Amino acid sequence: MTPADYLNKPFGHLHDLVTMHAKDRPGRMAFDDGEERLSWGEAERLIYRIAAQMQADGLKKGQAVSILGTTTTRYALVYIAAIVAGGCAAPLTTSATPKQLAAMMADSGADLLFIDTNKRAELLESGVPLPRFNHVMMDQAMDDCPALYDWMAEDTSNYITPDIGPDDPYNIIYSSGTTGTPKGIVHSRLMRWRQAQTGGGYGEEGQVTLLSTPLYSNTTLGLFTPTIAFGGSTILMRKFDVARWCALCEQHRATHTMLVPVQYQRLMDFDRFDDFNTSSLMLKYCTSAPFTAELKTEVLKRMSGGLVEIYSMTEGGVVCVLLAHEHPDKLHSVGQPWGGSEVITINDAGERLPAGEMGELVGRSPTMMSGYQNQPEKTQEASWYDEDGNRWQRMGDIGQVDADNFVILMGRSKDMIISGGFNIYPRDLEEALMAHEDVVDAAVIGVESRDWGETPIGFVVSKDGNTLNCDEILLATNAELGKTQRLSALHQLQELPRSHIGKVLKTQLRQEYAAKNS
Repeated sequence: MTPADYLNKPFGHLHDLVTMHAKDRPGRMAFDDGEERLSWGEAERLIYRIAAQMQADGLKKGQAVSILGTTTTRYALVYIAAIVAGGCAAPLTTSATPKQLAAMMADSGADLLFIDTNKRAELLESGVPLPRFNHVMMDQAMDDCPALYDWMAEDTSNYITPDIGPDDPYNIIYSSGTTGTPKGIVHSRLMRWRQAQTGGGYGEEGQVTLLSTPLYSNTTLGLFTPTIAFGGSTILMRKFDVARWCALCEQHRATHTMLVPVQYQRLMDFDRFDDFNTSSLMLKYCTSAPFTAELKTEVLKRMSGGLVEIYSMTEGGVVCVLLAHEHPDKLHSVGQPWGGSEVITINDAGERLPAGEMGELVGRSPTMMSGYQNQPEKTQEASWYDEDGNRWQRMGDIGQVDADNFVILMGRSKDMIISGGFNIYPRDLEEALMAHEDVVDAAVIGVESRDWGETPIGFVVSKDGNTLNCDEILLATNAELGKTQRLSALHQLQELPRSHIGKVLKTQLRQEYAAKNS
């Protein structure tokens, strides 16, 4: 039986696939992070030795295993081993504060933490008390904490095949956030199985996935999951760098990649991009942040292969897919519901709106989360129920579904500005600012106004690093906007604050603006 045949089953297990890859393609490259390269035969033995030791250390069915550090081959091994052992992978966001990280570890219920020396030193230096459980170093031994390859079982003889089912947890993804403790989003094994089923072809000979976003991000897992399920080859970048990405793409003849919009923009701005041979690319994916029609057009023109934009969220809900290379007239959209997904709009009262009307987007799909870890009330807040009692996920976006069933976004519902009783969607204003030839990046937020309740404020980044004439840009932009939309002020920044997957951190912008103007 091939991996493709096995993945046709309604449900199956990752440990079966890993065993299959080692038997059928032992010499094929599985992982390469630039420092450590493993074949599937080598990777399988290490995965089972790590899983066996996790079980020997008392890992319970469905229990979380915390992972914190730079994306490497060993990180990938630990991630897969946690699932193969019957547990649940809980990768932690490296950009979180020590206090947030400690809270995540406690919330996950983990007894094992796999960490690298840089992050452990940083946590120890912070003075924040960490939960008391075993620390295993993914790179080298530190203090009394053993290195991964010294800690793992000597062989696989004591590994026990876990008794697990489709509803058991596969992973907990902690959502990014700038305040408080991020919510733990639980994905079931069935959810990831269905995601893996959609990735036909990743295991075919000569196909290579190049990943440059971190493994703690759900963005990365969207491509990593089917690649490992089909026994493909994965190139892991420890940190994104445009020249390095181009060199790796050329060197490994990469066929598939996942990039966020800001990475595509940096590649298109790279003055040596066309010097590299990236013609091996078959499919390029993008998700996680707004992807302008202009940038999509440039990527389609200058990069080989198809371009697929995915609109979803870590929690699940609707999954929309835009095959940009097939629908050049729909680049302003995020595509159509896909893979059994459904999407509708509702009004402020939570009532279903007629097709085509703009409102809050809610969706449902076979790949919805099980819920938030230890936060049932948050799960309910993020849910909408139809007249038949079916649960839909609130997407947090304002948008509409056009006559061809393509979804068009207007902005985040929480970012919507209400000024003088009128709804203002920041995305409209941001696109108007981006139309200025000297502006490479823009963001709009709402701030408190005595006269209007809220008023929109804009932030722009210069294309060439020079000082912009913000007054001139403000006048030109407002001339193109409706009277109720006009910006009240415009400020230049060196760069916009962004998360690890390229989302503009508008909460941080609001906080920084308030601090400067208090």
